[in-house]
Amino acid sequence: MALAFGVLGLPGADAGTLSVVVACEAIPHVLGLLVGGVVADRYPRRLVMFTGECFSLIAWLGIGTMFVLGWAPIPLVCAFAVLTGLAGAVVWPVLSGIIPEVAPPDRLQPANALLAVGANVARIGGLIAAGAVVVLVGPGWALIAAAAVYGCAAAFAWRIGSTPRPGREGGTSVLGELREGWVEFSSREWLWVVVAQFALLVLAWQGAHTVLGPVVAEAELGGAGAWSAILTGEAVGMLVGVVIALRIRPRRPILVGVLLTSLTALPYLLLGLGSPLPLIVAAGFVMGLGMDTFTVLWQTTMQREVPPEVLSRVASYDAFGSMLFGPVGVLLAGPAAVHLGAHGALLVCAALIVLSALLALLSRDVRTLRAPALVAPRPEGTHPAPVDPATP
Repeated sequence: MALAFGVLGLPGADAGTLSVVVACEAIPHVLGLLVGGVVADRYPRRLVMFTGECFSLIAWLGIGTMFVLGWAPIPLVCAFAVLTGLAGAVVWPVLSGIIPEVAPPDRLQPANALLAVGANVARIGGLIAAGAVVVLVGPGWALIAAAAVYGCAAAFAWRIGSTPRPGREGGTSVLGELREGWVEFSSREWLWVVVAQFALLVLAWQGAHTVLGPVVAEAELGGAGAWSAILTGEAVGMLVGVVIALRIRPRRPILVGVLLTSLTALPYLLLGLGSPLPLIVAAGFVMGLGMDTFTVLWQTTMQREVPPEVLSRVASYDAFGSMLFGPVGVLLAGPAAVHLGAHGALLVCAALIVLSALLALLSRDVRTLRAPALVAPRPEGTHPAPVDPATP
């Protein structure tokens, strides 16, 4: 949010300018994911995560400082945005691979849900604080504060222990490891179908969420404070969603998850229709609830179905395919706002999101994949302690 309103506040900046900056973050993020998956399967995952957090610290500190100084040439902002994209490409595949290393198999879903609870509590606090800081002292200070938080994240990442991973040794080339990951990815229809669904969903979501939504909020709803309220509603919904995910054990987790993803269209439909702010905030809540319940079910299913030694590579194909057209959505959002109007473009985005879910449901595997029977949990204190891979 701070980046969006910081760019929109620059002299001469408009939706097209914001599209370019966000694309500079999104494109290297997508292009770097596959290599990030290989890195995460080859090197100690806590060290890979630490490196990614440090990239984010440097990038957001640089952009925030430029906004505060009032000197923010777009090419330099874009250069730092590229670094944030690379940081995401490094960290994203690690997140899927590291959880089974530190959580026992019978507690994967609760572990994913509890981690998401922590993330969403932090997200809510961050969005509330960001809205206040952007309104009161400007987006630059919000981004500097975010950089400090990334510094704390790097410190915590450094302290994560992890167990040795099978298949870590050997002299296989990067291309060989990518081929191995592709075989595991492409052999599971439910996996690649939902990734294809998300390629279309994220195309629409990126344009609506990072460009069109802030443009409408700035023009009609009151600016950064209104957009902060919408994002906070979404974050609260995410928190409720993961609490629900702690309790439910659907027999067909992918079917349930895909149905929930269709709720993502709701806030953009209401924004496109010019609905009042409280209704849009409520729609953001519903969207967040659906998406984070889906995320916990999806992550847990992948961790159960995919061998651990290739999990980060499969996760990188998941992220790469899901985000493949995200930069396209960002780049098209600005011209779409000009030619269709921001409201019309938002309605198109909402329709694409619903269509993506309907197409995914055509797959029999998506509709029928079943979760395994519940495994009796092992008593506390009987699980082996995590091992730090950096320790001889």
